[in-house]
Parts: sequence; C-alpha cells; structure tokens
Amino acid sequence: MRKISKIKRIAAFGLVAIMSIGVLSGCGKGSGEANNSSENSDKNSTVEESTEKDSVIKGVITPKGEVKGTINLWAFTDEVPKMVEKYVEANPDFGYEIKTTIIDTTNGEYQPALDQTLANGDDDSPDIYCAEAAFVLKYTKGDAASYAASYKELGIDVDNKIKEADIAQYSVDIGTNPDGEVVALGYQATGGCFMYRRSIAKDTFGTDDPAEIAELIGAGSGNWDKFFDAAESLKQKGYSIVSGDGDIWHAVENSSNSGWIVDGKLTIDSKREEFLDLSKRLVENDYCNGTVDWEEDWYKDMRDEGERKVFGYFGPAWLINYVLIKNSGGNSVGEGTYGDWAVCDPPVGFFWGGTWILANKDTEKKEAVTELIEWITLDTSETGLQYQWANGTIYGEGGNKDAVASSVVMAKSDGKLEVLGNQDMFEYFVPANSYANGKNLTQYDETINQYWRDATRSYTSGEKTREEAIENFKQNIKESMDVVVE
Repeated sequence: MRKISKIKRIAAFGLVAIMSIGVLSGCGKGSGEANNSSENSDKNSTVEESTEKDSVIKGVITPKGEVKGTINLWAFTDEVPKMVEKYVEANPDFGYEIKTTIIDTTNGEYQPALDQTLANGDDDSPDIYCAEAAFVLKYTKGDAASYAASYKELGIDVDNKIKEADIAQYSVDIGTNPDGEVVALGYQATGGCFMYRRSIAKDTFGTDDPAEIAELIGAGSGNWDKFFDAAESLKQKGYSIVSGDGDIWHAVENSSNSGWIVDGKLTIDSKREEFLDLSKRLVENDYCNGTVDWEEDWYKDMRDEGERKVFGYFGPAWLINYVLIKNSGGNSVGEGTYGDWAVCDPPVGFFWGGTWILANKDTEKKEAVTELIEWITLDTSETGLQYQWANGTIYGEGGNKDAVASSVVMAKSDGKLEVLGNQDMFEYFVPANSYANGKNLTQYDETINQYWRDATRSYTSGEKTREEAIENFKQNIKESMDVVVE
C-alpha cells in the first residue's frame, strides 16, 4: 500500500476554515441541510452509536424486503446517505442494508479515519466513500488513489455515459486517476457565476439585465480590470462591490493555470500571487466591507445589515440555495434581500466545491455498488438522483433546486428561483461548468489555501510587506509539508 499522507503534522489537516465550506454544498451542505433532508427523510435510517462529541455518527438504512447483504457507506455529511436512503425506499428489490458512517470534516477527522479503514480493509471499510473538492485528489490521484475502483471495473460504460449526460470536463478531470481511468464522479455542478443585487444594479448602472451586468464586470475577459471599474462606480453610490476579499478568492484560485505543487515543488501560480494585489486593491480603495467569509459579518451583508450594502458574491448554485437564501433576511419577495438577486457570467471561469463518489476496489458487492453509483452520478432519467436534485423533489415537492453534474438533466429541468426574481439559474450555471478548470488542484489544497489566505490578510492589513507575507507563507509550507520550497 502507498503511504497515506506526506503531511508532517496531523494538525495541518485541521486547517479547514476556507475550503471545507465545501461541506455546505454537496460539496455538501451541512448535516441536515440537504434539501431539508433531515426533516423529510424516511424513518428507516436509525442511529446506532455516536462518539461523545457526535463527531462520528453511525446508522443503518434497512431495505423493506429480504436483506441480501450489507454495503458500508462513508461520508462527511448526511447528504449522500440521505440520497441512498431514498433510493432504497423507492427500490424495494434492491435488497441491501446500508451501514452509514458520517464523520464531520470540521476538526479534520474524516480523512485520517477513512485512510485507516481503507488501509486495514476491516469490516468497517467502505464499499462506497465520498470525497469533497478540498481533498478529493488525494483519493483520485494522490496517496490514497490505489484504493479506488475505476468505474469501468465496476462495469459502467463510463465514457459513453459521461458523453450522454454531458458531464462537465473539470469534474471528470478531477475524478480521473493517474492511469487515465475515471474513479470518481459527482452529482453536483459547482461552476461559479457572479450573483448580484438587482436594486443596486439599477441604482448604479441603470439596469439589472444579466447580460449587461456581465459586460460591466468584464465577463469572459479573464482579468479583473472592468470589475474594479465597476467597483469604483459602486463606491461612488455608497456600495461595496463584494463583502470581503474571500468573495473573489475562489474565482482566483480555481482559474489559475497550475496547482500549488508541481513536480514536488511549491509553485505560486501568477494568478494566485495576483490575489495579494487584488485583495490589497479591494481593501485600500474601500471597495469591500472587509469581512471574513463564513463569519457573521459576511452573512449580515447578505441581508443588508452590514457596514454598507454589498453588490454581489461569487459562487456556484449551492451558495444561493444553501447560504444566500438562508441569510437573505426573508422567505418571500420583498422580505430582506429575498427576490432582489440575479446571476450573470463572471470575469473568469472557476468552480468551487463538490462531492465525488468512489468505490473500494476490494468491494465484494460490486453489482449493488455499481447500481447506487450509477444512479447518483450518471442517471439522466426523471427517476435518477440528478433530475430530482435539480428540481428540488428528492425529498418531496418544494425542496431546494441545485445545479447538477449533467447538463442534459439541467436542460430539461426548471431552474427558476424566487430569490433570483424567477430567473432560471441553469441558463448561467450550465455554461459556467464549461469554463471551469479541473487541472489546477492538488491533494494538499485544503492546508495550503489556508496558509495563503492568512498570508494575504497579513499583507492587506499592513502587518507585513508583500515580500514578507510570501516568505512567511513559504516558511509555513516548508515546516508542515514534505515538498520542495525554493
């Protein structure tokens, strides 16, 4: 077996504040937030045991008929287990009991536990396991890639089915192992757009039309020049273009040409290095409210309770459905900022988050595992997971709609959202997936991104010079990771 981790200090896995918010998306949402899955789920899933701090939750999903066998499913939120629960409920002939193990990533506990059970091949070892964008490459291309079965080995005609479903290339690239075989696919599309306030757009630019706003912020230009021109116009009207520099970080990070590690060496891509300057420009010119993403002031800006009204945020569809709606200050048009949002193309193509589904190469339940994985990742029918996920019906009518991996599914689905003034979000999130680049990730991004964000804040705050911030970043990497730092 390969060595599981090159990180010197296990504590490094605890640095999850930024990228681990993928747990909020399906990429996961947080536990219980997946289309209100906890409230609407069937009662055939029972909690067997949990740790003292409830960081590990084990349960059983029992089929209605004869039990043919048991499948172990490991995940970091209840999202995928709840999906599988619905499949078992709808398919009484499936016949497999599902033992679920859910370990939150917040304290960095999921990966070490998963690594150990995969290496041991014990009774708790998963037949199916989940990985999110922050660390998925470890399981598809990195230290733990040898444990994953290729979809072809499972008997899936994966190449043709990917074409038939029109799965975005970035998602396929991330799920492809070093031998060129697909070992993981997702169910969610996380290509990013710019979501903005209609009322602020009209007041500042005289229009809220998505095509015109896209042009004003430099959509498709590959740079941030027009975006900052728009920021100046918004400032003159008393608005911030974004809440904090974190709102452009994911667009910068995932539009970069190369990953953090190239041939074993730390590499600072020119676009990621530019984030220092973009962040400084936002702060020094007073174009943002200076908030930190995922902290309370950031949420306040979504409902107009912050220092100044904020024009927009960058993100995938899940940011709308599981964060923006929840923090808009209302539940219907006219309440808070609910209904005052719209979506347009961003200056640069990017993605943010996502959950990939893998199978253990040593599974003894290949046929049943294949059935579940295919239903989650490649089924484009109206009974497939993705159609129900896109239309918000997996847990009953009226659930949250979301962008899904299959563009074919989104093309036949209703993406209109009240929070967006009944705009069909799929018109923008389908092309957003084609703009995204899935070849600039490494298995260490979760840790390195946090160090880079910290370095950037030390520079924009004036605590360190640009050169000092970069040097401190390099020193942190040198001390915590087995990579060459020059």
